[in-house]
Amino acid sequence: MIEVGRNSKTKTVGRRAFLARAGATGFLLAAPSQVRSYQANAKLTLGLIGCGGRGNWLIDLFQNTGKYDFVACADYFQDRVDATGDRLKIDAARRYSGLSGYKRLLEGAVDAVVIETPPCFHPEQAAAAVDAGKHVFVAKPIAVDAPGCLSIGESGRLATQKKLTFLVDFQTRANGLYREALRRVRAGDIGRLVMGEAHYPWQGGGRGAPASEPEQQLRGWYYVLPISGDFIVEQAIHTLDVATWIANADPIKAVGMGGRLLRPPGSIWDHFAVNYQFPDDFVLSFTAIQSVPGVKDEIRCRVFGADGVIDTDYFGDVWIKGNKPFEGGSTGNMYTTGTVTNIEEFYDCVARGDAANETVAPSVRSNLTAVLGRIAGYRHGEVTWKEMLDTAERLEPNLKGLKD
Repeated sequence: MIEVGRNSKTKTVGRRAFLARAGATGFLLAAPSQVRSYQANAKLTLGLIGCGGRGNWLIDLFQNTGKYDFVACADYFQDRVDATGDRLKIDAARRYSGLSGYKRLLEGAVDAVVIETPPCFHPEQAAAAVDAGKHVFVAKPIAVDAPGCLSIGESGRLATQKKLTFLVDFQTRANGLYREALRRVRAGDIGRLVMGEAHYPWQGGGRGAPASEPEQQLRGWYYVLPISGDFIVEQAIHTLDVATWIANADPIKAVGMGGRLLRPPGSIWDHFAVNYQFPDDFVLSFTAIQSVPGVKDEIRCRVFGADGVIDTDYFGDVWIKGNKPFEGGSTGNMYTTGTVTNIEEFYDCVARGDAANETVAPSVRSNLTAVLGRIAGYRHGEVTWKEMLDTAERLEPNLKGLKD
């Protein structure tokens, strides 16, 4: 039985039914007049969907490039919309609040949207943006459940058909050291993959509990399972993304454990231990824990091959040792530099008309891998990839009584 947050529910939807439903939503290719060309202006006009902490942090990074103008913003909370709107000098008529605020934003003239809302909203908002002919820059994780991940995958494919850029903001995938190390792994420099270790110990995360009222749950969404997906999805996906990047395959199954010993009842878990099995007998051991004082923060993945080992740490170094070593080096402040690279490459893709959208498929894979680990952990047992997709279990937040 999957444990869910208070005042929320879990639905089970058959995979075929989900895909049929996704295919019946009426996605149509937009006429050329509906897709604004960046050539019309020197800068791309942006709408910010999600005016919380990270959304506001990103503003300066976009503006510092000199290639973007924020002209609209949306968030459920009016106070956040107004604070961001005042900061960006956005006209009051283009500040939108409520659950459907993003829809009204998409009706206006923007070239692209930056989606920085809680993860459960990403699939619906990204699909609506692509349907409206907007380029999409979206935060990780892309979704909290398997149906949401598949929806993002479909939105990415539709974006490519419509010649729209769709980028998922993983910082590691934008880092030069990671890119070069993974190029060497693909070239066979560490040989056949044998075993991997992925770890995410973090002092942060807090020990909070979900609020009882839906509106307050949105403010403190991290501790609400159907909104955040639990921290294995919302945070630890960083190291699972690197692991699946190296493995270059979907896991076959996962066996999990973990629990909630530090956080109060009703909150998300505080530790996970999951073993993944991949094709060709490659195995990955994953552990993650939060909210323990004194822990050294790491987002680390190390994979052993027949001819060497690759070692990566988001907060440290990237290198390969063995028959074909790669000296690598320090990643530096990748939290910022990786995001800046993604922002620059997003603009370049739009400018060139590059709609290959190569960040989508690997992000769907790693997000599904995190969801698989969560389900296995909650069961304290084994779950196969096929079972996860066939069951298509959906997490739904309690939005009852919230303003539209």
